[in-house]
Amino acid sequence: MFNLLSYFKKDRLWDFDGGIHPPEMKTQSNGTPLRELPLPAQFILPLKQHIGHEGELAVRPGDKVLRGQPLTFGRGRMLPIHAPTSGTVTKIAPHMTAHPSALAEMCLFITPDGEDRWVEKHPLKEYRSVERGELVAAIHQAGVAGLGGAGFPTATKLQGGLRGVNTLIINAAECEPYITADDRLMQDCADEVLEGSRILAFILQADRVLIGIEDNKPQAIAALKTALGSASDLQIRVIPTKYPSGGAKQLTKILTGKEVPHGGRSTDIGVLMQNVGTAFAVKRAIIDGEALTERVVTVTGESVARPGNVWARLGTPISHLLQQASFTPGAQQMVVMGGPLMGFTLPTLDVPVVKITNCILAPAASEMGQNEAEQNCIRCSACADACPAALLPQQLYWYSRGGDHDKAREHNIADCIECGACAYVCPSNIPLVQYYRQEKAEIQAIDLEAERNTLAKARFEARQQRLEREKAARDAKHQQAKRSVATRDADAIAAARERVKAKQSDATTPEAADRATKQAQREARQAEARARQAEEQAASEPVTRQSADPRKAAVEAAIARAKAKKAQVSDAAPAPASTDAPDPRKAAVEAAIARAKAKKAAQAAATAPEPQETAAAEPAVDARKAAVEAAIARAKAKKAAQAAATVPEPQETAAAEPAVDARKAAIDAAIARAKAKKAAQATEQQTDRSAAPDAADDARKAAVAAAIARVKARKSQQPSTQED
Repeated sequence: MFNLLSYFKKDRLWDFDGGIHPPEMKTQSNGTPLRELPLPAQFILPLKQHIGHEGELAVRPGDKVLRGQPLTFGRGRMLPIHAPTSGTVTKIAPHMTAHPSALAEMCLFITPDGEDRWVEKHPLKEYRSVERGELVAAIHQAGVAGLGGAGFPTATKLQGGLRGVNTLIINAAECEPYITADDRLMQDCADEVLEGSRILAFILQADRVLIGIEDNKPQAIAALKTALGSASDLQIRVIPTKYPSGGAKQLTKILTGKEVPHGGRSTDIGVLMQNVGTAFAVKRAIIDGEALTERVVTVTGESVARPGNVWARLGTPISHLLQQASFTPGAQQMVVMGGPLMGFTLPTLDVPVVKITNCILAPAASEMGQNEAEQNCIRCSACADACPAALLPQQLYWYSRGGDHDKAREHNIADCIECGACAYVCPSNIPLVQYYRQEKAEIQAIDLEAERNTLAKARFEARQQRLEREKAARDAKHQQAKRSVATRDADAIAAARERVKAKQSDATTPEAADRATKQAQREARQAEARARQAEEQAASEPVTRQSADPRKAAVEAAIARAKAKKAQVSDAAPAPASTDAPDPRKAAVEAAIARAKAKKAAQAAATAPEPQETAAAEPAVDARKAAVEAAIARAKAKKAAQAAATVPEPQETAAAEPAVDARKAAIDAAIARAKAKKAAQATEQQTDRSAAPDAADDARKAAVAAAIARVKARKSQQPSTQED
């Protein structure tokens, strides 16, 4: 009794709400074995044959390829595609693909060479000794996607179910009318289907594996049971025929009694589902090392003379399949990719076979019934009764038609599996599924735009933050630079001050004084040389050809001699104690300058006759000026002598200086008198009659000034003699 109860509990089945029972129409194609087709003249391979982004190209036009060679590569949902045969890549261009929109997508065009050579294979026959992650990677590299119609990458699906999945369901229901691809695959390749199921179970570490198959496939059920034998690792569950029992959520409910939550996935309840064709492709990818290059496609309908199931290479044009099935198009002939409920009409027969292509239906006009016009909804609720997802198709229809996206979302339009049961039972012939598909596409576009806006906003905010950080960094750098410059300038100023102080301190040293004396002597010699040159030019050249004024040159020479003498005196003796008294040395220098000027004036008066009277009178004027300057010099000398006599010096050398300067002043005064007398005589000889009285007066004045100078000199000598 216990074993009987366990048996019934183990095989218990559940049911789902809704569903329909349309004519099956499967006997047209499931009675003949799978057959191979000759290669077409050209293969057209869309880069995207799955849910997700297309992969990156790995070949270029003109490349030679082998069967199974990757043409694209990528990660995650970027599933690669492979060459269906050996040949040459002729071009890469947009082409119309298998989609209801009939839009063009980027495709690879390959011309076969007829050899059909495989690329090197890498099988993993002992897959149980291989890491599960490596098996998932091998399935991804083989390009395996869900072959039941969804096209979701199998490796990505397995990766998400590596933890928490305890039940693996192999979907063998194939509930839609006309389609018998899985039925025929199970009849002819039952062993490989079961082996692929075991590989999937090993990867997921599932506790149980359930193969759900409808009871309208007795030959397939028998083939599976025969291949399974006495093994108990796989369980075959025969379920009642009902459309759409092959839906993922519906079959999960039938076999486990669990419902996938709204907005969730089957893995949330510990269940993962794969298709029979997918299990077969996994077996070939792991055991045989073959990439997905072909799949079983049902070619049926009353417009073909040879309906059946064929091995169709991916990229084969639909026209080639129909031609091999003896297709005879009728009036207003349509060709549907997929079944009559979930398929779509092809805009052209050049559309290629892709991974999700499971059926090509070419019905006759009588077979599809009359194309009746769409009428208004009569609110009969037949669509709601037939909906297997427990939705409200009538409300979704109104919201979709009116463009009320928010209401459509609230009524869970995303849960619609587009099975077509509502449209099948609608008495008003309303193509409800088309409205739902359009609404889903619009909502997806809105969500995509919102996601782009969010990303753009995030990028903008990130950019603003980056700019603010960069600005703050620049400001901090500038502030640091300012502080560095201020510190550097302060250091430079301090260093300059130290150099000035060092220079000033160096100037008081004997070496610096000696250098200054030598420099002053050099300048004096240069000035005397210029003065001599000027005197020579004044004696031999006219005024217009003279390079310099001899008087100015003489003055400059005298100044230079005075500076040199001053430098020598300052080096030989310390500075006077008081700076208030006049310096006798300066007085001597001034006297020397006066003498030089007097001499220069006398020479100019003696050697340069003037053409006009006013010019002839100038020497006398210069002589008078010389006499006056000599008198001034004598007075300054006397004053300096007196100051030197009244200021006591702390050292002997400083006390002796006034006497020396007084004697020098007396000597200079005598020299000045002699030069003045000589200048007066020269003036008397050169002047004319009108200028003679003036010259005599000047001579007398010069004599008087000389006498006064002698008296003052004697007076200045008397105090100095007393001091000695």
